[in-house]
Amino acid sequence: MRSENVVAMSSVAVVEPHAQPAMCEDHGPFSQKINVIFGKEFKTGCPECSRMRNEEEAARKQAQEALESRLRMAEKLGAALIPKRFTGKTFDAYKAATPEQKEALRICRKYADVFPEIFETGRCLLLLGKPGTGKTHLAVSIANQIMSVSNATAVYRTVGGLLQAIRGTYDNTSEQSESQIFASMIRPSLLILDEIGATKEKPSDFELATLFTIINGRYEQQRPTIIVSNLKAEELPGALGERCVDRLREGGGIAVKFDWESQRGKEGF
Repeated sequence: MRSENVVAMSSVAVVEPHAQPAMCEDHGPFSQKINVIFGKEFKTGCPECSRMRNEEEAARKQAQEALESRLRMAEKLGAALIPKRFTGKTFDAYKAATPEQKEALRICRKYADVFPEIFETGRCLLLLGKPGTGKTHLAVSIANQIMSVSNATAVYRTVGGLLQAIRGTYDNTSEQSESQIFASMIRPSLLILDEIGATKEKPSDFELATLFTIINGRYEQQRPTIIVSNLKAEELPGALGERCVDRLREGGGIAVKFDWESQRGKEGF
C-alpha cells in the first residue's frame, strides 16, 4: 500500500515533458520544452541564446585565466630580478651559427625542457668562457621558459649585486636582513649567479663565505644553480672556493664552454 502511494505521488509530482512552439525576439521561432514538477512549469529558453551565453561565459573565463596567468608571470619576473635587457630573452632568439654555438643552445634548451627532473636531482649548470658569447642570454632563456610553463621560480643575481645587497643589510635602515637575502637565494627552484670572478681579483673572505652559504644551502636542499662566468673551468676554484665547486659538480654538474669570439652587437645577442 505504501509503495502504491509513492507511485501515485510521483505521477502527480512529475508530468511527462512536452514541447510547444515559442518565439525568440532575436532568433525567431523555436521548440520550447516544458517540464512540470509538483505542479510548477519549467520552460526552456531559446537554444541559440543559451549557446551564445555559454560561449560568452567560456570566453570570459578564458580571458580571466589568461589575465591571471599574465599577472602570475609578471609577479615571477619581478621576483626573478632579471635585468630589463634580458627579460624577453628566448632560445629562439639565440643566434647559433657554429657547431659549438648550436651545441651550447642544445644543452641549455634540454636543461629547460627536462627541468622537473633537474629540480629533483639538483643538477647544476656551468656556462663558462669568453664575454659576449651569449652565456647570460641562454641562462635567462632557461629561467624564462621554466617560469612560463610551470610553477617553477627563478632568481638572477650578479655576484656584485648580491654582495652589495648583503652589505646593505648592515645599515639599520635596511628593509631586509642578511638571513632574508640568503633565504631568497636558496628558496627559488633555480638560481642564476652571474659575473663569477668578473674582477679577476682574489675574492675576499667575505665573498667566499657568502657564496658558500648560498651554494651550500641550495646543495643541501638539492636545488639547481646556474653559474655564469668568463673564467675557464680550472679557474673557478679560485673565484668560488674548492668546496663550492665540489658541490656544483656533484650529481653530474654540466659545464659548457663558450670559447668563440664576442658576438655583442650582432642580432641574437
